[in-house]
Amino acid sequence: MAPDHKPGLIRNIGIIAHIDAGKTTLTERILYYTGRTHKIGEVHDGEATMDYLPEEQARGITIMSAVTTCVWKNATVNVIDTPGHVDFTIEVERSLRVLDGAVGVFCAVGGVQPQSETVWRQADRYGVPKLVFVNKIDRVGADFDRTMEQLREKLGARPLIITRPWGQEEKFKGVIDVLRQKLYVWADDSLGSEMIEREVPAEIAAETAAAKEELIETLAEVSDDIMEDYLEGRPIDEARLRAAIRQATIRLALTPVFCGAALRNKGVQPLLDGIVDYLPAPTDFPPLEALTPEGRPVSIELREKAPLAALVFKIQMMEQGRKMSFLRLYSGRLAEGDEVLAPRTGHKDKISRILRIHAAKRDRIPLAIAGDLVGVIGLRSAVTGDTITDPARPVLLETIEAAEPVISIALEPENSGEIDKLAEVLVKLTEEDPTFRVRVDEETGQTIISGMGELHLEVLTQRLSREFNLAVRAGKPQVVYRETIAKAAEGAGLFDRELAGVAHHVEAVVVIRPLSRGDGYHALNRLPPAERPANLEAVAFSTLAEGENSGPLLGYPLLDLEAALTRLTLGEDETSEVAVRMAVSQSLRAALSQAAPTLMEPFMRLEITTPDEFMGELIGDLGSRLGRVEEITPHSGFKVLTAVAPMSRLFGYSTSVRSQTQGRGAFSMQFSHYDVVERK
Repeated sequence: MAPDHKPGLIRNIGIIAHIDAGKTTLTERILYYTGRTHKIGEVHDGEATMDYLPEEQARGITIMSAVTTCVWKNATVNVIDTPGHVDFTIEVERSLRVLDGAVGVFCAVGGVQPQSETVWRQADRYGVPKLVFVNKIDRVGADFDRTMEQLREKLGARPLIITRPWGQEEKFKGVIDVLRQKLYVWADDSLGSEMIEREVPAEIAAETAAAKEELIETLAEVSDDIMEDYLEGRPIDEARLRAAIRQATIRLALTPVFCGAALRNKGVQPLLDGIVDYLPAPTDFPPLEALTPEGRPVSIELREKAPLAALVFKIQMMEQGRKMSFLRLYSGRLAEGDEVLAPRTGHKDKISRILRIHAAKRDRIPLAIAGDLVGVIGLRSAVTGDTITDPARPVLLETIEAAEPVISIALEPENSGEIDKLAEVLVKLTEEDPTFRVRVDEETGQTIISGMGELHLEVLTQRLSREFNLAVRAGKPQVVYRETIAKAAEGAGLFDRELAGVAHHVEAVVVIRPLSRGDGYHALNRLPPAERPANLEAVAFSTLAEGENSGPLLGYPLLDLEAALTRLTLGEDETSEVAVRMAVSQSLRAALSQAAPTLMEPFMRLEITTPDEFMGELIGDLGSRLGRVEEITPHSGFKVLTAVAPMSRLFGYSTSVRSQTQGRGAFSMQFSHYDVVERK
């Protein structure tokens, strides 16, 4: 923590990117150059500080977002290193929800890849200002300018180039600071900690000056202050340019771009300067909108002396079964021993410890202030997305949405006497991970776990063995389906029965029709005004809305249809809620049975990178899996195939790609949409 720890000197940032773009490698350098660590841990050696889980070290990928804190230029920089694999997208989602800024890492060879787009859109959705670090400039096939084009075309970004590479591929020697018109090179024998500033070589002086002119011109387009001086031809000093870049970055008008080769220890310090200079502090944002428990809007100001308002963005189980909750403080302060309230549940808890997190290590601190990211122990009932407040001023902040699982497996303990222990442990894991679901099949009695992909469930089952000493058997993966309809239909329901000596008579009519793919389930109340019983209308409509949860074929949730309640006729005698629910439910079931119900399954979007000579074989294999190639993008010596395919045909696909390309191909996939199951 910086000696002068104030909200204005805090930077809460995330490192986001496609898998294998170099996020964790970059984070390791940030920790080393800020003095947070005294050794650079490499991902390929399984020694990265931020990839501390055994599953991460074995696979060389980030699985769980890791938090750390370091200091640069007297600013406290809280860093979250997020996963790049689509199976762990919730780790990115909940991190971006609480961050003030992000660094998007892009491979200079691969450019903007599918998961890069996904995390970038996630950041856009939360309005998170971003910097870009173009990594791996030293690799064969690196192309900085092509990456800039892709930022504009694929992401709609307006890049503002702050540092440019001096040479590329094997000729990469250093980076040029466009703003200061200086060249930076790094001493290899210092692991990059010694950055040497030089004058720009004469052979690239004109090109560098033109780059600064372009920077000022781009900045003038979004800054009236700079525009006036630019048009008048007046010189603009560096301090004013930096201030204008900062404002444009915070407004999401521009995206400052830095470059380097993190593995070769080049280009990281200018990026650190950019994080402090251009990304926002918590104090740079307007008051946060929240709601009272009664639903009234209220503003939350980032002030240390205001009532506490914090968001639980992550839960992690610790040793001895204790639960650590990660908090982002939006206002107020939090001290050990404070009593806090979770307004969603009404539970009060006492904070027993506050922790400054550094990956797997935790330092106890007495106090956290507005703007901080910390871990706390003592919140017994809180879950991801819960608000924690001062008991005297309860408010509800915007929660964190979790994607629905798309794949399931059956799980059972090898020792039948550990069924209860397995159930208890699985509940703990669902608290940690909102995309992980557990249910017991009523017909078979099997425990079914659901998640975002094969790797997601594989990692979770391995954790059962490693962390909880539970040996389990896992069944074959099963797709999580949805149900829809193929045509419009009308259904009537009648409840005419005597309950507790009272006759109940309710008639209901529901009309349903199919919607376009991706439109979801819509329940509509189209009752004539004369048929809207004041005390039972809400019951009837909520029953229709709850019908989304169970389709007529196999009980999967319904998608892409509209259900409208068009008639509700009640008998002369008093009618109960049970009678209304039964009649509406019957009418919906009757309509669904006549509407040609059908199953839908998740389709995945694939990006496959392959040398040219294997492309034909890969396309043929995709066809056999009912996949469809949408685009083929040529690069030097290889091609990138973009395709969609049903998830049920993609189990084990990674092995297939490796074998078909002699180990030279790679692919990534992410959820695309639900569609009707092919019958072949």
